[in-house]
Amino acid sequence: MVDSQYYLPNDIGISALDCREAFRLLSPQEKMYAHYLSRASWYGGLVVLLQTSPESTNIFVLLQRIFRKETPEELENVATRVGLSSEEYKAFLVYAAGLYANMGNYKSFGDTKFVPNLPKDKLEALVKASQAFQEKPVEMEALWKSCSTLIYSLEDRQKQLGLGDKGITTYFSGNCTLEDAELAQRFLDSKKLSAYNTRLFKRNDGGKVCYEVRLASAVQKDSAVDGEKQTSCGTSTFEDKEFIVKRGDYCPLMEKVCFYLQQAEAFAANENQRKMLEEYRKSFTFGSVESHKEGSRFWIKDKGPIVESYIGFIESYRDPFGSRGEFEGFVAVVNKAMSERFGKLVSSAEVLLSELPWPQEFEKDTFLKPDFTSLDVLTFAGSGIPAGINIPNYDDIRQSEGFKNVSLGNVLAVAYATQKEKLTFLEEEDKDLFIKWKGPSFEVQVGLHELLGHGSGKLFVQDHKGKFNFEKDKVINPETGELISSWYQGSETWDSKFSTIASSYEECRAECVGLYLCLNTQVLSIFGLEGQDAEDVVYINWLSMVRAGLLGLEFYTPENKSWRQAHMQARFVILRVLLEAGEGLVGLKEVMGPDGKPDARITLDRSKIHTVGKNAIQRFLCKLQVFKSTADVEGGRALYDGYSSVGDSGANNFLRLRETVLLRKEARKMFVQANTRVNGDNVELVEYDSSAAGLIRSFTERFQEDADQLEADLLQLSEKDVPCWC
Repeated sequence: MVDSQYYLPNDIGISALDCREAFRLLSPQEKMYAHYLSRASWYGGLVVLLQTSPESTNIFVLLQRIFRKETPEELENVATRVGLSSEEYKAFLVYAAGLYANMGNYKSFGDTKFVPNLPKDKLEALVKASQAFQEKPVEMEALWKSCSTLIYSLEDRQKQLGLGDKGITTYFSGNCTLEDAELAQRFLDSKKLSAYNTRLFKRNDGGKVCYEVRLASAVQKDSAVDGEKQTSCGTSTFEDKEFIVKRGDYCPLMEKVCFYLQQAEAFAANENQRKMLEEYRKSFTFGSVESHKEGSRFWIKDKGPIVESYIGFIESYRDPFGSRGEFEGFVAVVNKAMSERFGKLVSSAEVLLSELPWPQEFEKDTFLKPDFTSLDVLTFAGSGIPAGINIPNYDDIRQSEGFKNVSLGNVLAVAYATQKEKLTFLEEEDKDLFIKWKGPSFEVQVGLHELLGHGSGKLFVQDHKGKFNFEKDKVINPETGELISSWYQGSETWDSKFSTIASSYEECRAECVGLYLCLNTQVLSIFGLEGQDAEDVVYINWLSMVRAGLLGLEFYTPENKSWRQAHMQARFVILRVLLEAGEGLVGLKEVMGPDGKPDARITLDRSKIHTVGKNAIQRFLCKLQVFKSTADVEGGRALYDGYSSVGDSGANNFLRLRETVLLRKEARKMFVQANTRVNGDNVELVEYDSSAAGLIRSFTERFQEDADQLEADLLQLSEKDVPCWC
């Protein structure tokens, strides 16, 4: 029997993202714009296969070839004929849907590998009886052999993503260590190059170590080409090691992204959108993060668009070192009613920022009021879909030029709906209240987390010319009472400096801001919450965070003492902080469930949230911000690693509680997304069932027009690097 954390259950929740009404209300021009941006996003999203594991791309192509020839319904007859039970066939469909939804065979939320929940010989029989195999047996046999062992392998290192012996990654060649990642970061900093669109490959040429930094680009030439003044490619010696910067990673996919972005330009609503798309194309053509930053500047200036989008190498959660971005692209339509509330929150932001528990000098010099919109997602390509986003992630732009916040309304509507019988670890009397207010409380938390969490706080910087963005002789560290003694220098960024803890630490800071400011009655009234309703939302928001901290233990790997998911580590840290506050604020006890198996119960004393709870978060949040502002990696790491530790001693045996959490975990939902199709002068929305079969069909129809060429390109990209993973 395979441990249940390594397969997706047959009853996993699968929901369609509803955007029919939002899409219907678009003008013909807006529909065309959304269509071509969606095409760019979907093709770019395939990059994630190559960023996840050595086998993900080949599994994707195997599934595409099978389901392009036979629908899930047609294939079921084949499955029955070769001896699969209905449950085994459903397990296969769920695995396939999971591969598509996560863009690889590792969960996007938690980075754990998942394998098919049916015997390998049964899956092999099905593959070999499929029409695709019958028509091209030699090709399909080779494809099956290239990935079948790794589909099922659960050797320790392959159970999760990670660097070196801690897991699998394709951001680095298999022989890279943490020391190699640190050396490469120093090299990139010295060249003023961002790691966002790179991968690192270490080679040993006749006893001489050489590092290849590969940039994602459509252009494969390393010398400057038409439209380009200079190139960052070439060979350098750094710290006695040879570094080669090359272009052309994901080349055919980058070409497709650029092609569709150019099509979208013709339907842009304004000059900012046109310039934004032009710069994105430059970025993906030449492998230039600077061009992507320039595009992001135009994107920030594009205030209140009807069709909102963003695309590129964005979030660094899944790079084990925390510097390289995973590709994502989204296209969404503004929900005007909900966006009005977020607009009021933005208007109140400066007043609310002054309430955060750090001195004024630790806040940005001016708050650049961002767009904050609620969106209904039409397309979200990548490894997973978040509930809210604060972008761009470029520190220099966020600090001095601004950012945007989005809350994904149709994701929120279905992602967190829970059945009472599946609601774990709460007292019975809390469950009805939790179900009633979980949605509204999460809406408040997401709004505060994105706008005033990620949007707050200043980084102290000394630039390349020696200029400081703060008064070095006046700013006092509130934790020590002395002048601050550290800051960011030159091209150092938050991600490059705090590396492996940066993502989770920042999510924790943003979550704490949400908890802290949701106590503000002005905030609650913006969301239409008054009186008892407002009090209930505060209670459920805090209770939800405490419960999430316990659920977070699913994403901790005791074997190598590592966390696999940034947000869940952050929530566990907050649970630890609130437990440490004492005075009966939070209760966590192990009990025996009605089924005779281990269980746990969480309690929160709502009368102490505004006192004991607020004080605890206030103190912790100030520490987080001070360490972040002053680039104090040592202090920040000691604080964060301390609260992140999972042990079996003290008041709570968290290692034992982890076993209970795994025993009672509920699989994360998967989303079915619509496709768009041009028909003459119109764009049609093509929707699919909320089922594994519907999710599969959406992907096979998504890449119909050039399926053979696309699959050949993907296999070529995958096969080229096979020797690098050994």
